[in-house]
Amino acid sequence: MTRILCCFLATLAIAPLPAETRTISLARLRDKIEGGWAGQMIGVSYGAPTEFRHLNKIIDEKALPAWTPEKVSNALNQDDLYVDMTFAKVLADKGLDATTEDFGAMFRESRYRLWHANLAARRALRRGVSARLSGTPKYNAHANDIDFQIESDFIGLISPGLPQSVVDLSWRAGRVMNYGDGIYGGMFISCMYAAAFFESDPRRIVEAGLACLPPQSTYAQTVADLLAWSKASPDDWIAVWNRIEAKWNGRESCPAGAMHSFNIDAKLNGAYVALGVLYGKGDIGATIRVSTRCGQDSDCNPSSAAGIIGVVLGYNNIPDQWKSGIASIADRKFQYTDYSFKTIAETSVGLATQVVRRAGGRVEGGNLVIRTQTAKPAKLELWDDYGSPVEWIGAEDSRWTWTGSWNTESPDRRGRVRKTAGARGAEATVSFDGSGAIVTGPYLPTGGRLQVYLDGRLDRTVDVYSDEDSAKISESVWHAFDLRPGRHTLRIVVLGEPYGDSKGAEVAIEGLTVFRKGAERALRLPYGLRAEP
Repeated sequence: MTRILCCFLATLAIAPLPAETRTISLARLRDKIEGGWAGQMIGVSYGAPTEFRHLNKIIDEKALPAWTPEKVSNALNQDDLYVDMTFAKVLADKGLDATTEDFGAMFRESRYRLWHANLAARRALRRGVSARLSGTPKYNAHANDIDFQIESDFIGLISPGLPQSVVDLSWRAGRVMNYGDGIYGGMFISCMYAAAFFESDPRRIVEAGLACLPPQSTYAQTVADLLAWSKASPDDWIAVWNRIEAKWNGRESCPAGAMHSFNIDAKLNGAYVALGVLYGKGDIGATIRVSTRCGQDSDCNPSSAAGIIGVVLGYNNIPDQWKSGIASIADRKFQYTDYSFKTIAETSVGLATQVVRRAGGRVEGGNLVIRTQTAKPAKLELWDDYGSPVEWIGAEDSRWTWTGSWNTESPDRRGRVRKTAGARGAEATVSFDGSGAIVTGPYLPTGGRLQVYLDGRLDRTVDVYSDEDSAKISESVWHAFDLRPGRHTLRIVVLGEPYGDSKGAEVAIEGLTVFRKGAERALRLPYGLRAEP
């Protein structure tokens, strides 16, 4: 049955643009690249007030933010633009052969604020983990999160009509912070960008993104479902949204989202991007509104969707009601970068010319002659057979045993209780039945070191130092996704030692998320509630 399904998905997925030679003027290329960057800026600025404020529900149309063009200046401080641009700079500095290690070296030394897979990857890199491993599930509990997806736009913008070039660059850059579906998310988004240079039909653009993905991946299956359901409901995106939620919203592994309504999974949020592209029908405003109304990461999703439609339209054809605020900030640098709107567009045009030449194209006078590529599914890379999150064992649960000097903090705004200790020898023990688990807690400016024993053996020595001036809540203190199904016991031992430049030796525990194979759908709870075993 699985084989039949995969064959069906493969036939549905492959709808690539035909391989041929296409010509675009350098002026039009620049206009489309500017449209892509402008679309991202507009989309993220529009959706920013709604980000993760609407979980598992559609935003009412009356609750959408009011837009005025000057609000686009908010884009100068958004991570999905400044990270995107610093990755583009690696290619500008190192050339098109930049390696995963080159991207990782830049990322390790970066000073910008990060979250989720990006944060976990940078922490791993700074602790000596190779860039080829920093996005893998062994070191990154967020491997399927949205991070590479929201910062992959630059790859599509420099690969006009070249999906195979997109896949190659995505493997090298996306490997730093993601794995499997997390990398496929970046491929999906940037392959849609690549298609948008020569295709204006929204459905064919989404199909072109899907054509880059292996049909056996859950990401490809999600998009294939969306395309099939949208055919059945061509004028009702809410009906499709409901079907996506029912089937695909429930296996989030992110420590902050597992068992809860928060979902930063790449494929779910990627589906929201695709909904905006499909049901916006080429109108950038409608595209933004649909992707925003889908909820969850409702600034990053309209940013990618509007960026794709911005390429279709070109900067000059984006209505002034959306873009007129860009002119006054076009020379201002994006936070943490060397780029302004004008200079990132210029750099992107230069990189696009290089990518086209490498793929067999050429510059003729004022035109770029592109030998377009036929999309081929990327190699299959899976890791999410760990099962679904099935149980949250909060720090207040009687199944935990606490010895030594642990302090109990008042419940936070999400209802989570936290236990904190900094003295050597404090211990916490808990048993669970599952095939994977995440010990969840904050990273702290005063964070220290701890040892984690699994079934009586030392598994790892880790730390909870945040590397930043502020705490990061609900992160992975320790995780494993490949355990033998059955009963396991964890013992956490506080070492009373600071890590690196930490100003203390504290360890804080919020609880344990349990994963179990064979559980196809997790029960999602509001923060502060616990599923019974």
